[in-house]
Amino acid sequence: MPFALPTLHGRPLCWLACLALGGCTALGPDFKSPSVPWLPDWSGTAQRSLAAEARSPGRVAADAWWTAFDDPVLTQVVVQAQRQNAGVRIAAMRILESRAVLGIAGSGLYPQVQEVSASALRTGQRQSRGADTAFWSAGAGFDIAWEMDFWGKYRRGIESADAGYFASIAQYDDAQVLVAAQAASLYGSIRTLELRQRIAQENAAIQKRSLEITQNLFKSGNESELDVQQARSQYLGTLSVIPDLEIALRQAQNALSVLLARPPGPLPEMEAGRAKIPRAALQLIADMPADFLRRRPDVRTAENLLAAQSAQIGVSEAALYPSIALGGTLGLSATSLASSPTTLQWAVGPALVWNVFDHGRLSNQVLVQDARFQQLHEQYQDAVLRAAREVDDAATGFAGTRVQVDILEEAVRAARRSLDIANIQYREGLIDFERVLDSQRTLFSQQDRLVSAQGGVVQNLVALYKAMGGGWQAGRAQPLLDEDTRSAMRARSDWKSLIDDPLPLPPAATPTPARPGPTP
Repeated sequence: MPFALPTLHGRPLCWLACLALGGCTALGPDFKSPSVPWLPDWSGTAQRSLAAEARSPGRVAADAWWTAFDDPVLTQVVVQAQRQNAGVRIAAMRILESRAVLGIAGSGLYPQVQEVSASALRTGQRQSRGADTAFWSAGAGFDIAWEMDFWGKYRRGIESADAGYFASIAQYDDAQVLVAAQAASLYGSIRTLELRQRIAQENAAIQKRSLEITQNLFKSGNESELDVQQARSQYLGTLSVIPDLEIALRQAQNALSVLLARPPGPLPEMEAGRAKIPRAALQLIADMPADFLRRRPDVRTAENLLAAQSAQIGVSEAALYPSIALGGTLGLSATSLASSPTTLQWAVGPALVWNVFDHGRLSNQVLVQDARFQQLHEQYQDAVLRAAREVDDAATGFAGTRVQVDILEEAVRAARRSLDIANIQYREGLIDFERVLDSQRTLFSQQDRLVSAQGGVVQNLVALYKAMGGGWQAGRAQPLLDEDTRSAMRARSDWKSLIDDPLPLPPAATPTPARPGPTP
């Protein structure tokens, strides 16, 4: 469908009056936050069950949720990860980049062409007959051009860059959330593997003792070799589990070290609280409102990118209309020749540029930007939907593993009691050794499952906090860059205040965050 171009009729003053009125117009749509029809009435079934189960329902402690585990080492690890992780540092650099881009966009409101030129020459000539002559000449000039923003092209550009700036902040927040969750998850995995390793070693010690007993009885002729070989097989099978656990433990330690921007290897601070799985109270995660999903950093990123693209539609539409620029030139020239006077030249006036014959390309560019806007709208809807799924999945996993832990704790107590009875009855000759081996296997299996389930509770709780987007608030109060990085960047370029400006505080502290203004 062709785009209708405006036509100009009448006197030049009427034209200028119409253009002046157009100066109050910004072409393109004004952005509005997209609606999610299903979100106001959404409430996950697992979330409701957790709220009913908790004795003291309340909102999630979104800021520094890891402190709810009451584990100083975990808190130390998470805080270090949020400060030192490479992904967080890169996200901080992108904020500085977006600040500079916003300054570039803001400069469009000021004269776009500002040129100063100067020259000085010494000229002479030598004649075969006559005297040599020489003189000097000098000139200076200044050009300026300012395109008036009648159709809002530059204002929409600032709007787009401003939304991009806040998208970069949301991405920084998202990096904080992701790193905190990864650090806590790896920490929980390490503690779980340490405890599983300890249980395997304890069960191997029990089984080794049984093997020694059967060997002594066999040597004395009171038992068959079958009991000895069965005890040996079970003991060696338990020992074979330990190397797998050691491998997984070292890999988890390496992953946590790299997350903290350290060389691979165990962390010295992890020696405190070894083989102790952290726990948190249930009431801290109950009764979360569905609207909390909108405050997730990745959802805010999607919305800000959508706003930036909306402004780009207006920028493209403005190219369909004429642009009016005011230009001026000032020049001065002089020489040392007596017959040549000093000259001052100046010129000022408007200029009109209109790509009348490029209408097809420009109108389709508007459609390109509109199609990109619709793509980002669909991505926003998908981001909210995925956020809801993550919350419900994590809540379901947390509720399920809590039930599983309760059952397995009973199973471990029963298995331990069963092994005690089997040992007594075996010594009294009431049962054969096979029953003792079965009881040992059952105890080891149930203990290992219990520890894995306890670790699963931690993993699902961390996943739930991550799904709700908690943990980024503290990062807003910290400097974006460390002092060494800031000094190195200042040495390379003149960042002025852009490198030191603090981030806007979370919305709860400042309902209307201050945005950095354009830099001319």
